[in-house]
Order: sequence, then structure tokens, then C-alpha cells
Amino acid sequence: MRRDRSYIRVLNRAACSAAVLVLLVPALPVAAQPDAVDLEALLRRIEQLERTVAGQQAVIDELRRKLEPGAAPTEATPDAAAAELERRLAEELGVTPAPAAPSVAPPPGTLIRDASGRNYLNLSLDGLVTAGTSSEPDVPGLQPGSHDPSRRGFTVQNVEVVLSGAVDPYFTGQANIIFVESPEGETEVEVEEVYVTTSSLPGNLQVRAGHFYSEFGRHNTQHPHFWDFVDQPLAAARMFGGDGLRSSGARLSWLMPTPFYSELFLAVQNAFGETLPGFGSVGGEELFGRVLGERGVRTAGDLLYVPRWAASFDLTPNQALLVGASAALGPNATGNAGTTELYGFDAFWKWKSPRAIQGFPFVKLQAEGFERRYRADQPFQRFSDHGAYGQVVWGFTRGWTVGARYGEIGGDDGGVAGVPGFEDRWRASANLTWFPTEYSKLRLQYNHDGRELLEDADSLWLQLEFILGAHAAHKF
Repeated sequence: MRRDRSYIRVLNRAACSAAVLVLLVPALPVAAQPDAVDLEALLRRIEQLERTVAGQQAVIDELRRKLEPGAAPTEATPDAAAAELERRLAEELGVTPAPAAPSVAPPPGTLIRDASGRNYLNLSLDGLVTAGTSSEPDVPGLQPGSHDPSRRGFTVQNVEVVLSGAVDPYFTGQANIIFVESPEGETEVEVEEVYVTTSSLPGNLQVRAGHFYSEFGRHNTQHPHFWDFVDQPLAAARMFGGDGLRSSGARLSWLMPTPFYSELFLAVQNAFGETLPGFGSVGGEELFGRVLGERGVRTAGDLLYVPRWAASFDLTPNQALLVGASAALGPNATGNAGTTELYGFDAFWKWKSPRAIQGFPFVKLQAEGFERRYRADQPFQRFSDHGAYGQVVWGFTRGWTVGARYGEIGGDDGGVAGVPGFEDRWRASANLTWFPTEYSKLRLQYNHDGRELLEDADSLWLQLEFILGAHAAHKF
């Protein structure tokens, strides 16, 4: 009996610890109008607390099994185990247990399994389909992005399946599997991103490893369903390629101990592949008039290094400003001495009405500028090009936004003047978007392209998006 009572005391302490942690989660202070950067940090903290509670639950289950060594193992759910534990503790203390709360079904797309700890998987599907036309028959030449509308008529821009969740108390994981339609109508399926991220490192440090988008500026890390326009900016397509700058590697980030949000990033990734134009790229491609070869990794100098600094400032209770500076430094495939340097600056400002209803009305401004310095080998030559864009989006009433964007690209052509697709050009865009709910949208966009070598072009696109399942939140 003494042995049983000692187990009961241990159970009491463990249950109290778990209860305190559970009560702390809803009591965490949240500002009346937090910015999304603080919300992301709060969500990370809540996840850590949930994992700790799950660990406490595992200890309680183990102690309960020891208390009743002859009991047969059961497949009780976490809620049933908690109810049984509450009943036993109430009997020990001589009090009447509280009535059980009605069970609540898990959210759509979320799978929960009680093992050694609590593992879960968020599953979602996002579809983007566009219909429209252009005065330019060569739509792929006009729209350089891989997820841009690629032809007159209908285009499946992107179908994305996202799997994300907690691996264990130390890692979270995510995979993005996409389906797109080529300009020729062929089906293309690929794993766009797959990586794990640490969740419990000390000193505000975080490590990511796998295949992921390089954190350069704002637009490069955004998936198509998060864009404010039907297509990506010309400058992003020129500097990062149609698929965006991404590769396999690892990234370290440090949330600095400053009174405002300030974070440093450093990614080290492979510098070769089809998603790395301007660096290792793929043999046979052409850039600045040079046909690229193939270059593997022999030393640390053959890798791609992507440092970034980002900061956020609350200008007023209803205004926030984010700024960032990025670079990408690595080799190119013109020879052993070929190097590429890419630099960028980005800024984002948002105002939200103090009387906002579901986030409306609001105004947000975003701008990015890029410069690329390309050192070609065999023979030695230097080239440079640049690009920039600016955009504004006004959410004038609940569920409705209007947007405008202007962008341009230019610079050296490598002595291949007269080749469409690498000439100086600009684009002005305007759109109107309706969000029936947070799971769907309709967007109508008009583009006017001014080109140095070809006639100007006008395009009109109508885009539909739908989301199934629970999609993770995006950065502010």
C-alpha cells in the first residue's frame, strides 16, 4: 500500500505540472493588435509547451501502468486517459470529479496519433488555375516565371500538396509537392521543398536542413498561392529564374536579443542545378552570351552562401515596417575562376485600420531591388544587370482588394543583343481580387509589357484559387 501511495504522490505532482503548463498556454500575453512576427514567435512557444505537456502525459501513462501492473494494455485515446486519471485523483482526494467536457472533432486535414509523445501531420492541397489571353502569341517568352500563365486559354499554374508537422520534441518537418502544366501541356511533378527545422535549440538559434528556398528578399521564399499578383515580378524571374532560387543545404538563423524583431540568416547550399541560374546552373544553358558547362563541389568555395538580415519596427499601433538586406555568393559554370555575386534590398510597410474587421481595411507596400555582378572565366569578362519592382495592395473592404505593380529589368546582355527574353523591359500591372472565404479567391489582372526589341504586349488573366485542408501560416 505504501508503494501504491508513493505512486499516487508522483502522479499528483506530474498531473499538476501538466495542468499548470496547459493553463499557461491560453494565458500567454497577446497584444491587442500584434504584428505577425510576434505571432510567429508566440506560436513557436506554444508548440514547445505542447510538446512538454505531451512528455508529461507519457510519464503519467507510464506511472499508471506501474500502479496497475496486472492491467492489460489498452488503446485509450489521450482524452480517455486524462479522464481516467482525473477520476483516480478525485477518488484519492475525496472530491467529486468535474463532468467531462464534450469531445471536439479535430480540425480538417489534421491527423493526430498518441505514441511516445504526440505526433501530428497537417495536410493541405492548394490549386491555382488561370484563364486568359495576350496580344503576344509567345506567352512563355512574355511570362518568364515557371508558375506564370504560360499560354492563351487555360493554365494550371500550380497544384501544391503540403505535409507539415512535428517530428518529435526537437524537429518539425515540411514537404511541398507540386504539379504544374508546361506550355506544351505536359504534366510536371516535383518535390519543391522538403526540410526539417529545429524547435528547441538554446540561444534563439534555429537550424534548417534539406531542400528549400534560399531566404533572399521577400518574394523568393513565397509560394505562388501567397502572391499578391497572378505572376511573379520580372526582376525575380531574371535574377532567380522561373522556379526561384532554391537548393539543398542547411541554414542557421539567430533571433537577436534586441527590443525590436531582428534576425540573421546564413544558408550554405549546393551551387549547381536547374534552380540556380547565374551560378552552377545546368550544363548547356546560356547566360550573358556564354554557354555554361558543369561544375561540381571540390572545395568549400564551390558552395553557395546566402546571408540575410531582416528587421521589423512598429511605427504606430497600426503600422509596421520591415526591411531586409540579402546576398548570394557562389561560383558560376564558365570556368574555375567564374564567380557570381547577387545583392538585394527589400522593404515592406503595412497599415491596418484600428477598426479593422477580419483584417480589413488595410494598405501594404512592398519593394525590392537587385544587382548581379557576373565574373565569367575563359576568357575573363565582367557583366552586371539589375532589376526592381514596387507594388501596393489596398484592402478597401472585407474580402476585396485592388493592387498595382510596376517593375523593370536591364543591364548587360553579354554581346547577344537582339535575343528576346534577355532585353531591357518593363511591366505595369493592375488587379482586382475577391476572397469569398479564406479558402478561395478570384483575381482579375491586366498587364502591359514594354519591350526593347519587340512590340508592347497586353494581357488579361482570370485566376481561381482553392484550398483544401489546414495550411500553415505565412510570415508577415
